[in-house]
Amino acid sequence: MSLKQFLTSKTFVKHLLLSFALTLLLIFFILLVLRIYTRHGQAFPVPDVSGMTEEKFAEILDDAHLKFRVIDSTYNPDLIPGAVVDQIPDAGHKVKKGRVVYLTINTKAPEEVSLPKLTDISYRQAVAQLESAGLLPGKIIYEPSEYQNLVLKAKLNGQNVSEGQKVPKGTIIDLVLGSGENSGTSILPDLRGMPLSEATIILTNNSLTIGSVFYDETVVTPEDSAAAVVYRQHPSPDFTFQAATGTGVDVWLTMDKSKVNKAGENTRQESDFF
Repeated sequence: MSLKQFLTSKTFVKHLLLSFALTLLLIFFILLVLRIYTRHGQAFPVPDVSGMTEEKFAEILDDAHLKFRVIDSTYNPDLIPGAVVDQIPDAGHKVKKGRVVYLTINTKAPEEVSLPKLTDISYRQAVAQLESAGLLPGKIIYEPSEYQNLVLKAKLNGQNVSEGQKVPKGTIIDLVLGSGENSGTSILPDLRGMPLSEATIILTNNSLTIGSVFYDETVVTPEDSAAAVVYRQHPSPDFTFQAATGTGVDVWLTMDKSKVNKAGENTRQESDFF
């Protein structure tokens, strides 16, 4: 039988059609298996497990046919120990059954950090060191010293602390600064018209401290507190131009700029110029 006769024979055509049908059937079977294996189109929203402890979130994720894995921990004093702080994917994000939800858990105590070197440096350097270590500067205390605004000691709850000592992250550290030899008094700056942050820096540079802080009725939100300006202070620069080194200056703040004493502002500007 010639090749032409073979290719046109019923036997060849029948086997060719059978091979084609088997190929299509195999492709269909593979696609069906992949669809079942990958659960195509069967995505479900991830439940919200924020704030839950393992006893609760494990049950909820199991009911949703999801697995979980703890990948990180952090400390939030507003949450109970062991509670979920963050989850990936986010709640509501659609995933297929059997997928893993990655969790960040709240620890029982804040992370501890080593106290950086704070003594024998300037106040500004000490503040930068504290902030870089995840700590916060607290009260300023002045003691007699030859060097003005040099950090002499660091204190925690009234007790001296030293470099390398372990303290919880976010701890407030008080700093003892030198008042400067023969500087029993300091120039009293006019703080009127300044926000609290600027007033604090000005007082520190003059070996004084912020005393009590009062807000009037115009200050409502945290944003207002940051934007409010001093309209009154005690001691007042209208009555004295100096104060004892380390004196705490009480300030009153407002959002109403019209309450700021204009004459006081002019006095402050002249004082800053000279």
